Amino acid sequence: MPNHRFLLSVEMTKNFTMHLDPQLITKFLMFSVVGASGVVVDFSVTWFFKERLKIHKYVANSLGFITATITNYLLNRYWTFYTQDAEAKFNEFSKFFFIALIGLAINNAILYFFHEKLKWNFYVSKLVAIGIVSVWNFSFNYLYTFTNS
Repeated sequence: MPNHRFLLSVEMTKNFTMHLDPQLITKFLMFSVVGASGVVVDFSVTWFFKERLKIHKYVANSLGFITATITNYLLNRYWTFYTQDAEAKFNEFSKFFFIALIGLAINNAILYFFHEKLKWNFYVSKLVAIGIVSVWNFSFNYLYTFTNS
């Protein structure tokens, strides 16, 4: 069996290696299904706050992102990266949320660039940002948050 892997280098910590094996691919597909549900939650909450309540678009985006992060954590914890240790919940959620906060900063920066600078539609820009941040979220949750899964 060929040894397919790629290296993610994280400065100031250590090098992580993810092996492209069937379990990783399965987890990625499950993570993608959860992520798709998160997109629906994110867009729904963002739309509601932006269009209905007239909240500032970046605040609405952040509220949608945070709501989707919480639902994604719960679905990923109990389905994608199922773990037995109930005591680890807070620690996992802290890690998951920390990664998501970095993802939120990346998301808002990408959204700003595509919407404000390139003048793309807000929701198209948001979809691009979600796609890019999804790679960040999966990689670091797989390598850091759910390391025993």
